[in-house]
Amino acid sequence: MIIFGTKGYRYQLAILTLVCGQCGNPAAHTLRKRVTKFTLFFVPLFPVSTKYATQCTFCGAEHKVPQEQAEQLRAQAAAGGPGGQQPYGRPQQPYRS
Repeated sequence: MIIFGTKGYRYQLAILTLVCGQCGNPAAHTLRKRVTKFTLFFVPLFPVSTKYATQCTFCGAEHKVPQEQAEQLRAQAAAGGPGGQQPYGRPQQPYRS
Protein backbone atom coordinates (compact mmCIF):
# COMPACT_ATOMS: atom_id res chain seq x y z
CA MET A 1 0.00 0.00 0.00
CA ILE A 2 1.33 3.44 -0.98
CA ILE A 3 0.00 6.54 0.72
CA PHE A 4 0.46 9.80 -1.21
CA GLY A 5 -1.14 13.24 -1.45
CA THR A 6 -0.43 16.97 -1.17
CA LYS A 7 -0.02 19.42 1.67
CA GLY A 8 -0.07 23.22 1.59
CA TYR A 9 2.35 25.51 3.39
CA ARG A 10 1.86 29.26 3.84
CA TYR A 11 4.75 31.67 4.45
CA GLN A 12 4.44 35.35 5.35
CA LEU A 13 7.14 37.16 3.39
CA ALA A 14 6.57 40.83 4.26
CA ILE A 15 4.15 43.47 5.48
CA LEU A 16 3.67 46.49 3.21
CA THR A 17 1.53 49.61 3.32
CA LEU A 18 -0.42 49.73 0.06
CA VAL A 19 -3.71 51.17 -1.20
CA CYS A 20 -6.26 48.35 -1.34
CA GLY A 21 -7.88 47.71 -4.71
CA GLN A 22 -11.08 46.52 -3.00
CA CYS A 23 -11.82 49.09 -0.29
CA GLY A 24 -9.51 51.92 -1.44
CA ASN A 25 -7.96 52.45 2.00
CA PRO A 26 -4.21 52.78 2.52
CA ALA A 27 -3.64 49.86 4.87
CA ALA A 28 -1.10 47.20 5.76
CA HIS A 29 -1.00 44.25 3.38
CA THR A 30 0.65 40.93 4.09
CA LEU A 31 2.61 39.36 1.24
CA ARG A 32 2.16 35.59 1.43
CA LYS A 33 3.60 32.64 -0.43
CA ARG A 34 1.63 29.38 -0.65
CA VAL A 35 3.54 26.24 -1.60
CA THR A 36 1.78 22.94 -2.30
CA LYS A 37 4.07 19.93 -1.89
CA PHE A 38 3.66 16.32 -2.98
CA THR A 39 3.80 13.93 -0.02
CA LEU A 40 4.65 10.25 0.11
CA PHE A 41 3.87 8.47 3.39
CA PHE A 42 3.16 11.91 4.92
CA VAL A 43 6.67 13.17 4.07
CA PRO A 44 6.76 16.30 1.85
CA LEU A 45 9.04 15.59 -1.10
CA PHE A 46 8.91 18.35 -3.72
CA PRO A 47 6.86 21.47 -4.50
CA VAL A 48 4.00 21.05 -6.98
CA SER A 49 2.87 24.69 -7.17
CA THR A 50 3.81 28.07 -5.73
CA LYS A 51 1.42 31.03 -5.56
CA TYR A 52 1.79 34.55 -4.19
CA ALA A 53 -0.92 36.86 -2.83
CA THR A 54 -1.40 40.04 -0.83
CA GLN A 55 -4.13 40.38 1.78
CA CYS A 56 -5.51 43.67 3.07
CA THR A 57 -5.62 43.83 6.87
CA PHE A 58 -8.46 46.38 6.75
CA CYS A 59 -11.09 44.56 4.66
CA GLY A 60 -9.52 41.10 4.28
CA ALA A 61 -9.53 41.12 0.46
CA GLU A 62 -6.90 38.89 -1.12
CA HIS A 63 -5.32 39.56 -4.52
CA LYS A 64 -3.13 37.16 -6.48
CA VAL A 65 0.28 38.53 -7.42
CA PRO A 66 2.67 37.24 -10.12
CA GLN A 67 6.03 35.94 -8.90
CA GLU A 68 8.01 38.84 -10.40
CA GLN A 69 5.86 41.44 -8.65
CA ALA A 70 6.03 39.49 -5.37
CA GLU A 71 9.83 39.53 -5.54
CA GLN A 72 9.81 43.29 -6.19
CA LEU A 73 7.47 43.89 -3.24
CA ARG A 74 9.62 41.72 -0.98
CA ALA A 75 12.79 43.59 -2.01
CA GLN A 76 10.97 46.90 -1.46
CA ALA A 77 9.96 45.83 2.05
CA ALA A 78 13.47 44.58 2.88
CA ALA A 79 15.00 47.88 1.74
CA GLY A 80 12.52 49.85 3.83
CA GLY A 81 11.41 51.78 0.75
CA PRO A 82 8.06 53.50 0.24
CA GLY A 83 5.30 51.31 1.58
CA GLY A 84 7.72 48.87 3.19
CA GLN A 85 8.44 48.26 6.81
CA GLN A 86 11.62 47.10 8.47
CA PRO A 87 12.24 43.35 8.76
CA TYR A 88 11.00 41.46 11.80
CA GLY A 89 13.06 41.50 14.96
CA ARG A 90 14.67 44.87 14.33
CA PRO A 91 13.44 47.89 16.32
CA GLN A 92 12.23 50.82 14.27
CA GLN A 93 13.93 53.34 16.57
CA PRO A 94 16.97 52.85 18.79
CA TYR A 95 16.18 51.98 22.38
CA ARG A 96 17.13 54.64 24.90
CA SER A 97 16.84 54.32 28.65
